[in-house]
Amino acid sequence: MEKIAVRIKDIAAKANVSVGTVDRVLHNRGRVSEKVRQKVLLMMEELDYEPNLIARTLGSNRTYQLAVVQPDHLIDPYWQAPWDGIGKAAKELKQYGVNVTMYPYELTEVASFVAQAEAATRSEPDGILVAPLFYRESLAFFERWQAQRIPYVLFNTYIAELPSLSYVGQDSYQSGFLAGKLVQFGQARPGTYLIAHIAEDIANSVHVTQKERGFRDYFAQLAAQNEAAPGPRPAPDAVVSIDLPDPSDPSFARQLNRLLDDAEVNLRGIFVSTSKAYEIAPYLQAYHREDVRLVGYDLLEKNIHFLNENVIDFLINQNPHEQGYQGVFALADQLVFKKEVPPLKYLPLDIITKENLRYYIEK
Repeated sequence: MEKIAVRIKDIAAKANVSVGTVDRVLHNRGRVSEKVRQKVLLMMEELDYEPNLIARTLGSNRTYQLAVVQPDHLIDPYWQAPWDGIGKAAKELKQYGVNVTMYPYELTEVASFVAQAEAATRSEPDGILVAPLFYRESLAFFERWQAQRIPYVLFNTYIAELPSLSYVGQDSYQSGFLAGKLVQFGQARPGTYLIAHIAEDIANSVHVTQKERGFRDYFAQLAAQNEAAPGPRPAPDAVVSIDLPDPSDPSFARQLNRLLDDAEVNLRGIFVSTSKAYEIAPYLQAYHREDVRLVGYDLLEKNIHFLNENVIDFLINQNPHEQGYQGVFALADQLVFKKEVPPLKYLPLDIITKENLRYYIEK
């Protein structure tokens, strides 16, 4: 038999109180005497309202302090989506006594990350959600959090050396491998495929190096398949990487112009390892290089513009909003709801083209 949904008015009638009183107890706000509060909680339990978990949680008066350490969304637009996801989760969990404090750091500044992670640690939170973009410095904090028995969840970047409570985000290696497929898809002639890192400390950025490894492995496997196939062997593709500075640096333009001016390079495609494909797109447009396939990440406004202009061919959506949202809930599941949390939660990688763009925007 299908279970009949219990309404707030049913609880109010059973407890002989007003609907407003039940609402105040349910959302832990307003003035309600302890006797009435316990009576309402008892009726919620008897009627199996959401079942007993909510009654126990709301009745405990326990609060949980969560700290979030992520790049500042006001500096880099990519981080607005996880920021919004974290805010949504915080709003939904507030009624369970969960408070979320943000510790935003500057994306390219190691010292800023260290300062904010230190501030989060000194606040003695019950749990920490962190985007650990700086590998070496993150490991040091992981050791401290483990020593202090503070559970922490990673998002955006997975660092495997020390076990976190959970990781929520993309599989960086697989996303690089997918980018290789996309940038080479339908290419009849061999050529050069470029991995463009923009303003990244490669030696200290695990997620970026994993993407490059996946990209290179795709072309290595393709070369092995061509080598084993019968008949004439096509010339192998070349894969090269370039570390570009911040786009405001004059050498950014010089390096790209030099690359696009060199006909011997035989450039067939560019893979931008972050969400900044929009920084490369104007150069391809200026050189009328419609033959060069451009692949990058994420539904930023500028990326969408160049996707609609047919300059960017594919965007890989890393679901950053869900990374932030589910990252907070992973901590809440462990601390508040006493649920088992999976150590790895890879989110799907969506392939976005001009043709299906509207679906993902509306979604």
